[in-house]
Amino acid sequence: MKTNLIPLLRISFFFGLAVGGTEYVLDTGSMPAFIKYPMVTLSLLVFFVILLCIEMLFKALATIKYLLLSKREQQKIDALEALPLLESPFFKKWKQRLTKSKPLAQEGELLLDHNYDGIKELDNELPPWWVYSFYITIVFGLIYLVRFHVVGDYNQAQEFTTEMAVAQQQVEQYLKTAPDLMDKEKVTLLTDAKDLAEGKAIFQTNCVACHRADAGGQIGPNLTDNYWILGGGIKNVFNTVMEGGRDGKGMVAWKAVIKPTEIQKVASYVLSLQGSNPKDAKAAEPEAKPVDETTSKEKSVAALQP
Repeated sequence: MKTNLIPLLRISFFFGLAVGGTEYVLDTGSMPAFIKYPMVTLSLLVFFVILLCIEMLFKALATIKYLLLSKREQQKIDALEALPLLESPFFKKWKQRLTKSKPLAQEGELLLDHNYDGIKELDNELPPWWVYSFYITIVFGLIYLVRFHVVGDYNQAQEFTTEMAVAQQQVEQYLKTAPDLMDKEKVTLLTDAKDLAEGKAIFQTNCVACHRADAGGQIGPNLTDNYWILGGGIKNVFNTVMEGGRDGKGMVAWKAVIKPTEIQKVASYVLSLQGSNPKDAKAAEPEAKPVDETTSKEKSVAALQP
């Protein structure tokens, strides 16, 4: 007997249905569920094997039934299976069901009493496949209307918010292990309250012993005035903390202890203290020079400080 495509199509349909249903239920985002969860992969493989076994069982039953037929009946079945797919009774039956087309010999039954310049009109029925598709779109539209506009189910705005939150978590997780590429050329002044708060925490942990908690200066210089030994501005302050101060007597380099992005935060916090005028602040170092090139953004941050 000639093997046909029906078993393969049947297996593909049910297996695809299982995969699609799994993806819909689990909703693992951009990563397929069978990749993220190994148990899902194993379950799908077991289901695929079961489908194969069922088809093999059907094939065995069909073979037994074929062998029990008479020679004449077997020849009749062989002749039908030898036909091309487009000429097989199965294909013709389903084509007729989906199109309801009539042969050319019966066209006369469809003619309307309408003739224009020799052109006659036929009263063909709409193909059932088109009608059913139209009904499906109506049902889909009603379900969509009720789900998203009446009930207020999970909509695109909520999906966007959720996906952005997931993406932010992924970025934060990546940054925990990613190489820190911040340097003097890339550094910019941070003004976000969260970044300044983190910079303050780093300052209080590592810098208060020399500069005091209010940055008024003790062993180290006063960081709240406009006098700088190695230059002011975010790039100079960042580089000073990163590489250290003057040779032999200045601040040590902190690049081996504090990550560059954290140095950016503490440098931004220090610049935010400009003009805070703490009590009993240390006088400017003799070699320090006033710096007036502070950016307008740095001045606006300093103005916000109490």
